[in-house]
Amino acid sequence: MVNLKKLSKQPERLAPGHRMCIGCGVTIGIRQILRGTEKPVVIGNATGCLEVCTTIYPYTAWKVPWIHNAFENVGATMSGVQTAYEVLKKKGKIDKDIKFLAIGGDGGTYDIGLQSMSGMLERGHDVFYVCYDNEAYMNTGIQRSSATPYGASTKTAPAGKVKQGKERFKKDLTKIVVAHNIPYVCQAAIHNYSDTIKKAQKAFKTYGPTFMNLLTPCTAGWVYPAENTVEMSKLATETCFWPLYEIENGKYTLNYDPGDKKKPITDWLKTQRRFRHLFKPGNEKILQEIQEHVDSEWEKLKKLCSE
Repeated sequence: MVNLKKLSKQPERLAPGHRMCIGCGVTIGIRQILRGTEKPVVIGNATGCLEVCTTIYPYTAWKVPWIHNAFENVGATMSGVQTAYEVLKKKGKIDKDIKFLAIGGDGGTYDIGLQSMSGMLERGHDVFYVCYDNEAYMNTGIQRSSATPYGASTKTAPAGKVKQGKERFKKDLTKIVVAHNIPYVCQAAIHNYSDTIKKAQKAFKTYGPTFMNLLTPCTAGWVYPAENTVEMSKLATETCFWPLYEIENGKYTLNYDPGDKKKPITDWLKTQRRFRHLFKPGNEKILQEIQEHVDSEWEKLKKLCSE
């Protein structure tokens, strides 16, 4: 169980004086994750929304050691930092138990930083990697990434007379990470803070590479009222678009099952302007394909969790 009273007394490691958008889901999630350990933390942060908006020179919102990386190399950088720590520890120059956290958005993880992260996981570095997934390159103008859902309209895959947004389904990054056979992998969402914090606690406590894919709704790219961020996250899980689950040493566990209360995917899509074109006459087939894909993936996951 998450001890809320104890957690409320923990000092903030990400100060409120940042410049993320109003209603941004990223900082909500990162603050939850940083409550997953009371031990010293060193953070590597790939280029992206979180990096740009928390460190506008000469200011910083971080109260922990923090390293800015290029889009593509946070996995490599944190591999080096964690290895240096192990060497200094063996030499007796460091006696602290320090945790290492790598953070990247979907652009810097699903796409540009995938190779770097994969190398870090394969080599077995004791680093917790968090991907905050807002489903596009939001920081550079809302271009599509491989995390962008099928049918979503972005600046580089716009909905118009010829095409109706992105024409491919979202890449399943969590499955790719699971294939590395690391000790702990999970999916989380910002509305369920207890689940997210518990998963962060497990990840920090587990020796070796660990990974969290965290859904972080984006007011600018998804286009919805800023006060609805938590509801956007909740709807994503209630429609089973974004299941909450974890894999510990190969064993799958489903953390939330809406059962008979599972909502249709249209309940989530219709709340966001990036999908509004799908509700125009003639796009019924796309909505059907999205629903069928969600249902298929959900059934596959439930089977894995029951084995």
